[in-house]
Amino acid sequence: MSNEHLSDWKRKETLAEAMIPLIGKLYREQGIVLNIYGRKIVRESAIGILKAHRYARQITDEELLPGQSYPVLEALSKLELAPARVDLGKLTTRYLSQSGLPLDSFLKEQLASILTSKSNLLAEPQDVVLYGFGRIGRLLTRILIDRTGGGEKLRLRGIVVRPGAQNDLQKRASLLRRDSVHGMFNGTIQIDEAENAIIANGNVIKLIYASSPDTIDYTHYAINNAIVIDNTGKWRDETGLSLHLQSKGVSKVILTAPGKATLKNIVYGVNHEMISPDDALISAASCTTNAITPVLKVMHEKYRIESGHIETIHSYTNDQNLIDNYHKNDRRGRSAPLNMVITETGAAKAVAKALPELAGLLTGNAIRVPTPNVSLAILTLNLAEEISKETVNQFLRQISLESPLRDQIDFTTSTEIVSSDLVGSSRTGIIDANATISQEKRCTLYVWYDNEAGYSYQVVRVLQHMAGLYYPSLPV
Repeated sequence: MSNEHLSDWKRKETLAEAMIPLIGKLYREQGIVLNIYGRKIVRESAIGILKAHRYARQITDEELLPGQSYPVLEALSKLELAPARVDLGKLTTRYLSQSGLPLDSFLKEQLASILTSKSNLLAEPQDVVLYGFGRIGRLLTRILIDRTGGGEKLRLRGIVVRPGAQNDLQKRASLLRRDSVHGMFNGTIQIDEAENAIIANGNVIKLIYASSPDTIDYTHYAINNAIVIDNTGKWRDETGLSLHLQSKGVSKVILTAPGKATLKNIVYGVNHEMISPDDALISAASCTTNAITPVLKVMHEKYRIESGHIETIHSYTNDQNLIDNYHKNDRRGRSAPLNMVITETGAAKAVAKALPELAGLLTGNAIRVPTPNVSLAILTLNLAEEISKETVNQFLRQISLESPLRDQIDFTTSTEIVSSDLVGSSRTGIIDANATISQEKRCTLYVWYDNEAGYSYQVVRVLQHMAGLYYPSLPV
């Protein structure tokens, strides 16, 4: 029996290894981003590909086998396709459940909208600059490098930081290479001292020193028409953020913090249609707002929220002190690794900026806890109708699989999951189905979120939208 299991594993592993060059070729040459029920398989190891296949059982109640998906992938690799996101899991399951059509004909039917000659998604690569290189800045760097593809889409060209010490370039490269929370960088990193640049997986990224957003000539670094992502949080209204537009070579700016005054706060998937081609300044709101707003949106549309309270159990951040020291805000001066700290959150009010129909219906508070990453939002909602735990969980599960918000909302039925299991999640909010509580018209949902990675993926989605980079998701 033990030999049987090992032989089965070796067969699966062999097929997964054979998939890697096909997946890579589709990605680099045609811009096809493959996943299995939302789990990415581009640039994954054989083990990562097998884990994505195994995950499918949570969706279809059966494990997807590499022997089933490999022929579909092989046939896919022979087609001329326009760039898109393609779910290999859905394609395989649909093909196995249908009868009559040959595989080639089935794929042409399912992918008819992208059966065109190869084309770029953008007329030319979009230059991107990061203003700041903290936690979010470094994660954005990793994501953008991971998505370089053939180089014709978004190109991270520069990172702006304050003037540093003599070995500043080496220090910045080291922080990108090693991360105590998110692990080692997936690839190679070199430094070019003559050019003052970091070279990550072939991407040459200039390190630019400046003390103010309006003092840089980006064209001096061959950077033009750039979208700047300000992840410092220092300038949060239109007046302050527009300083970036005074620098030569900048066209648009994204703020990775809640915007003030009239600045549009965008939660991708909820209100990104508000972004117009003329918008030069946009806020991507906060990590908590991005985590809870998609869930609140679908709950309100389905059951109508009459009132509610949001309690955020949030990992400590760099804003807090390691040991007790002065802080301008109440309680945040106390040691972050040693205390739970009650603090204010603007998430409830911020939700209303993305979902005006919920204005005045929600209250909120936050507790900072001694973990470095991954947070939990507890949504206690009073609804217009009675619901059961089973009904609401089934609804949210379906939303996570089939709705336009499937990139934002994830769903887990695990009885053993804890916060560290969700480090690196690209979804902005993960429903913990076993923790759901329902009593008559009252419902409590527990929503996990990687407050660093999940939010950074949302920022990149806003960036893609502002750049005019749209990926169709197939099959529909």
